[in-house]
Amino acid sequence: MEAPPDNHVLWARALHFQHRDGSPALQGVSVGVREGEILAVSGPRGSGKTTLLRCLSGMVRPQEGEVWFNGAPVHGMGPLKRERLRRDRFGWIDPAPVLVPELSAWENAALPLMLRGTGRRRAKTAAMEWLDRLDVGGATARRRPHELQHAERQRVCIARALAVAPAVLFADEPTAPLHRADRAHVLRTLTTAARSHGITVLLATHDARTAALADHTVALLDGRRVRTVHLPPVAEAAVAAGGTSGTSGTEGRAACSLSA
Repeated sequence: MEAPPDNHVLWARALHFQHRDGSPALQGVSVGVREGEILAVSGPRGSGKTTLLRCLSGMVRPQEGEVWFNGAPVHGMGPLKRERLRRDRFGWIDPAPVLVPELSAWENAALPLMLRGTGRRRAKTAAMEWLDRLDVGGATARRRPHELQHAERQRVCIARALAVAPAVLFADEPTAPLHRADRAHVLRTLTTAARSHGITVLLATHDARTAALADHTVALLDGRRVRTVHLPPVAEAAVAAGGTSGTSGTEGRAACSLSA
């Protein structure tokens, strides 16, 4: 067993993972990221981006390979220990917003803190700080999810992930539901948080412009790490596929090329 580098907060070696139908999702992927860095995981749909983030976060266990967090072997932990690690040290943002419908926006953002035992007032203060930064504070923070726009719900989910002050934030296409202006604002907030709070960010994206904001990029294609995957901006990919600039499903698959 190879020891992880001392300067990596998260490190993985030779990860393999297969879907239930037997199709490969990861085929020998290795990756490392230092504290406070932003690492973009890029590639077209089906390349293994989400599976890699799920393995690195302990959400699923790789069938082969090693995952280390601050020198602790995540791949060797049982389900309860991995769940505790995700709750206490990691944050996660899904592509689509999922909120508790009975709670207000600020209560949703503060919920993980309160589940940890943080007092209601302190949890609200931490949640409101990030809600304000993401322009969903004030009166908006008192609304329930059904009263919010889709993009506002996603911002609440992002605030929820940041409010717990995670050591590592896993963001799986976090700006997918957002318009271009909203996307830029949210990405600035994420990058600023990483720099100012020492949060390590792993960002899965199919958008070359988003990947360009990271300190480093890992490109995946068919579950393997490759040198470069050329992904055009979303609008260009949609036009090339015969759609409109608002088309979100193409992800530039036809325009993807590999540089060995």
